[in-house]
Amino acid sequence: MTSTDMRTEAEDSGPSGYAAARLRLLQGEAQSGPPRRTALAELTDDWLTGLFDAGSEALRGVSLVAVGGYGRGELSPRSDLDLLLLHDGSDSGAVAALADRIWYPVWDLGLALDHSVRTPAEARKTSSEDLKVQLGLLDARHIAGDLGLTAGLRTAVLADWRNQAPKRLPELQELCAERAERQGELQYLLEPDLKEARGGLRDATALRAVAASWLADAPREGLTDARRRLLDVRDALHLTTGRATDRLALQEQDQVAAELGLLDADTLLRQVYEAARVVSYASDVTWREVGRVLRSRAVRPRLRAMLGGGAKPAAERSPLAEGVVEQDGEVVLARAARPERDPVLPLRAAAAAAQSGLPLSLHAVRRMAAAARPLPTPWPAEAREQLVTLLGSGRPTIEVWEALEAEGLITRLLPDWERVRCRPQRNAVHIWTVDRHLIETAVRASELARRVGRPDLLLVASLLHDIGKGWPGDHSVAGEIIARDVAARIGFDRTDVAVLATLVRHHLLLIDTATRRDLEDPATVRSVAEAVGSQGTLELLHALTEADALATGPAAWSSWRGSLVTDLVKRVSAVLAGDAPEEPDAVAPTAEQERLAIESFRTGGPVLSLRAQTEPVDSEAASASVPEDPEPLGVELLIAVPDQPGVLPAVAGVLAMHRLTVRTAGLRALDLPDGVEGTVLLLDWRVAAEYGSLPQAARLRADLVRALDGSLDIAGRLAERDAAYPRRRGTIAPPARVTVAPAASRHATVIEVRAHDAPGLLHRIGRAFEEANVRVRSMHVSTLGSNAVDAFYVTGAKGSPLPGEEAASVARGLEEMLRG
Repeated sequence: MTSTDMRTEAEDSGPSGYAAARLRLLQGEAQSGPPRRTALAELTDDWLTGLFDAGSEALRGVSLVAVGGYGRGELSPRSDLDLLLLHDGSDSGAVAALADRIWYPVWDLGLALDHSVRTPAEARKTSSEDLKVQLGLLDARHIAGDLGLTAGLRTAVLADWRNQAPKRLPELQELCAERAERQGELQYLLEPDLKEARGGLRDATALRAVAASWLADAPREGLTDARRRLLDVRDALHLTTGRATDRLALQEQDQVAAELGLLDADTLLRQVYEAARVVSYASDVTWREVGRVLRSRAVRPRLRAMLGGGAKPAAERSPLAEGVVEQDGEVVLARAARPERDPVLPLRAAAAAAQSGLPLSLHAVRRMAAAARPLPTPWPAEAREQLVTLLGSGRPTIEVWEALEAEGLITRLLPDWERVRCRPQRNAVHIWTVDRHLIETAVRASELARRVGRPDLLLVASLLHDIGKGWPGDHSVAGEIIARDVAARIGFDRTDVAVLATLVRHHLLLIDTATRRDLEDPATVRSVAEAVGSQGTLELLHALTEADALATGPAAWSSWRGSLVTDLVKRVSAVLAGDAPEEPDAVAPTAEQERLAIESFRTGGPVLSLRAQTEPVDSEAASASVPEDPEPLGVELLIAVPDQPGVLPAVAGVLAMHRLTVRTAGLRALDLPDGVEGTVLLLDWRVAAEYGSLPQAARLRADLVRALDGSLDIAGRLAERDAAYPRRRGTIAPPARVTVAPAASRHATVIEVRAHDAPGLLHRIGRAFEEANVRVRSMHVSTLGSNAVDAFYVTGAKGSPLPGEEAASVARGLEEMLRG
């Protein structure tokens, strides 16, 4: 059935006919995208026209007007119908009756309706008081009735808008900024609101309103396609969910991608991000132009008076670099600039803009994109220096980089950038796409540049450290290969290329080792020293580690993590200086530990103490990005308990019941002083409350006693809590992964566990080790977002590392248990 047939059926059969025709249109595969939205708007127009004609009879001076999205003819499957019943005020009773005849059938079909009944004067008055009403009326479209009445209102509203633009546009800009602050940036969100987030459909509509003011206009290239893509995604979202929603939730993304014929949810998000980036950039350029025009209008009358009504003065131009000047608060090309003869000009202009904290002019960027010659390979020294200057300019780098990227200049300079551009990161720890994370890392690294001898290598490594995420396999391995190629192309010498490749290959080495390995074990320190190779590279890697973590998100860095990394760096530095790490001697117990051990042996039960631990940040690691106030490293929990099976799962379970997060944990057997026969297990852990205050030590001890004698059903209690644990509907955590780290320690076998963090996870792991007759010597736990990344140093019953096959068997059993 054609669209014309559907419209005829809708007219002939009333609401039921319209509903059937609407359903067929939405379920049909022949139309999608703009044609379907247009067809749905036309179908709805015809139905509403029938309702209007049947109710208006001899009524004159009345019209039915579509406003907002419906006025633009952009009806998504679950869009509201925005309608205005416009009348001349001659017969208000008849108009009210007509409104009922139109509104009620709409409501009866369950369609969302935003309606109003006004005279033209009332509509103009309301729009002058309410900016949102005025924006809706800018898209007013006649449906039925008195065409002259509608046309008169449209003309008046547009005239009002243009006359009031100097006042209204700043108000609209503020509205957009408030919404962006509330909803975030569409191009970076894992669950974006397609309409309200910055770069979404609301911003695209705002750009139309600016254009209608005749005061400024948005850059048109790509904007229509970006808007269409966002509308297509919203259509698919409405169809797959059956709801009027604009939020692209994680559990809906695969279905929406399938509805659009896309490969997967990542492809969908990347398209959404690309569209949002176009809208956001167009918004930045447009609002900048609005500000320039309004400032110019405010100054011009005074200038005319001073000049006696003479000619308009020429805009002042201040030189910034060769071929680059400042004009009207923007960076533009000098009149003598020749981008077709100067391949370094784009980088020089970008560096000058970032250094001066000014935006790059849209015209300048487009001229360079259209005319600039490609750089030779390798790059000349000036080009490399200008890139480093751009990357080292701090926060202004981001806006300048985005301007270059919007016109395709970045991928022309660095072709490998295409694979990471707008690439989503499905990890709750990351708050940016891959490409934005790389730029954020460079910004963070610029703050640490004074700590290293080669800030140029630090900045370029920051830009490239995750460049391998666009390729299959380990991104660090792939990134090393890409970094070698890019560094050589940029013009670094062979030695610097090797350093950059090492930094990219091992950019996670320090943080992973510091949080998951025993730093007292000489094998740990030696392995890092061998990978790094030199003091200079270690210095760079230390700064890159901090910059990378700070650019990832709040969960990735803290003073506690920083202190662990600094400790590791000091140990590795000593090895690189020639001081071989010594095998650690058995550390004598402190007086407090010895007291607890004797008390535990005497009473035959657990004894514990809680003591807050607060340490200042190491001065060598301090930077502007780390808080000056010391950060609590947690609470030291000392537990002494007579040697017996089940201690680890019991302690972990009790802590989980009391909502205590374990940050570090050590466990060892302690021989009692001379004259006392027996062995006591000593646990020295750092814990922190998930929220609220810490539990009392007496309550912890009482529960631990019950857990050890079997009268406290920890597994049952945790299962009840786990059942009530809030989860997103439809989300499935990736399966747990357990591996044996090869040659990680001479004294124990290191088993790594990566799993979804949940209450009681350590308790379950501890039970699995107990059942396998494996003893945990120490463990290093880390939680990044919803992911637990833990390392356990384990031995057999006699205190020796596990044989290879036994270690593999234990790892397999633990993985099966966690996946079960």
